[in-house]
Amino acid sequence: MKTSAPNPIILLVLLLFAGSMTGFSQTKYVLAASPEFKVEGGSTLHDWAMVSKSGTGEGLFLIENGQFKTVKSLAVSLPAETLKSGTKGLDTNAYKALNTEKNKEIKFVLKELTGSGASYVAKGDLTIAGVTKPVSIPVKMTSSAGKFTFEGSLDTKLTHFSVTPPTALMGTVKTEDNIKLSFKSTFQPTI
Repeated sequence: MKTSAPNPIILLVLLLFAGSMTGFSQTKYVLAASPEFKVEGGSTLHDWAMVSKSGTGEGLFLIENGQFKTVKSLAVSLPAETLKSGTKGLDTNAYKALNTEKNKEIKFVLKELTGSGASYVAKGDLTIAGVTKPVSIPVKMTSSAGKFTFEGSLDTKLTHFSVTPPTALMGTVKTEDNIKLSFKSTFQPTI
């Protein structure tokens, strides 16, 4: 009796079916509309904040049986000049300090996400004013209707990213070096 080699298409279908039984899937997610990125600091005159509601981002999320497990990769960026304080002079000084003509984007690239449930730590590379530094950010995650929202904040210094704290009014108003970066961003599956 003559035997024939197995049909490669049938083998492929069987492998795909067996793989899907584990319940794991890697799904591409993108940053939903209206994220919030905020920079807060102080000066010799008053505290200040700059907020951006713009940005782009995408990641590869690992989902098991409909539940979030981790993020395999993630990158988020926002145009630096979308950060607004409501005061034109403050914005102009900030853009000059960040050298936004040359460094148009603020970026974060995830290297590792650890934790579970609602509490995670995001480790990655943050680029501000063209300078990239490793950071570790505590992150709270919530989910709703297949979307995942991440919130977190990082205390850092302008000089850590080689940014000279801006001054105004002939140096009489000085920006403090310490700043707080915070974000709230929702990711949704691509359609």
